[in-house]
Amino acid sequence: MILSIESSCDDSSIAITRLSDKKLLFHKKISQDAEHAHYGGVVPELAARLHAVTLPKILEEAKPYFPHIKAIAVTNEPGLSVTLIEGVVMAKSLSIALSVPLLGINHLKGHIYSLFIDTQTHFPMDVLLVSGGHTQLLHVKSLEHIELLATTMDDSFGESFDKVGKMLGLPYPAGPIIEAYAKKGNEKKFDFTIPLLASKQMAFSYSGLKNQVRLCVEAQEHLDEQTIYDICASFQRIAVAHLMRQIKKAYKERKIERFGVVGGASANLYLRGHLDAFCASKKAPLLTAKMEFCSDNAAMIGRCGVECFEKGYFSSLETLKIRSSSKDIFF
Repeated sequence: MILSIESSCDDSSIAITRLSDKKLLFHKKISQDAEHAHYGGVVPELAARLHAVTLPKILEEAKPYFPHIKAIAVTNEPGLSVTLIEGVVMAKSLSIALSVPLLGINHLKGHIYSLFIDTQTHFPMDVLLVSGGHTQLLHVKSLEHIELLATTMDDSFGESFDKVGKMLGLPYPAGPIIEAYAKKGNEKKFDFTIPLLASKQMAFSYSGLKNQVRLCVEAQEHLDEQTIYDICASFQRIAVAHLMRQIKKAYKERKIERFGVVGGASANLYLRGHLDAFCASKKAPLLTAKMEFCSDNAAMIGRCGVECFEKGYFSSLETLKIRSSSKDIFF
């Protein structure tokens, strides 16, 4: 079995995955949303201190599996450096204590493998990664060969939801709240402009849309409940329309065998509905992760760890280092 650890941001998580059949045997995650909500976003130093408390508590529950552990998989890139180090230090300590090797796992690759928890992989495929930190369109041939087709120029899809939520005085994290409020609103009430509408560039951008919402909020004499619903609906419509416009542009002449959507924001059902319609038009299946595995979790790190273990991609105590940047990670 592989023991996996995730601490790239504000979720403390540990999982146990069986090597022979990729089955998830144990998984627990402790969210820090309540602690960070007061600040309207993640405070890195607070997140690190909470990981130092919660990770050992979860590990205590995983102790019965220790005799069967063959490797320790841990997220070491990308993420917040002060939180990544909490998981990496634990992983190195376990590697020494149990005399097993280490597997350094790229967090974004882990999200791709959230589609294959308890099952075999199906590559090649195309993947949309939408989270609080990233918005990327990928062509995945294998664990080692991932082509970056497009990425965000500024804010990510998920980040824009949280920032708009903060403008509207909504609790953190705002993504699920905006999705719920949007169902009660008129999505045509506010005519926000789709980002990069006149550009031929293959990229994503959300800073301009975020600024449009800010100006709209400031222009309201009275921000009543229905107006908030309408702003949420109008914002969500344009945010998703921008994603879909760029995706359709990317696959105008490019064939799709299968398409997956991953990351915390992939839990948005409005987005899933539009992707489902797009994939149907291309006669390609849409793969989605179970809701519990959309946001950061150790189960996806463990599933990616199984792949790394089988290919012998081990790290030593000296070579396993953290890297907060997400640049140049695909090849």
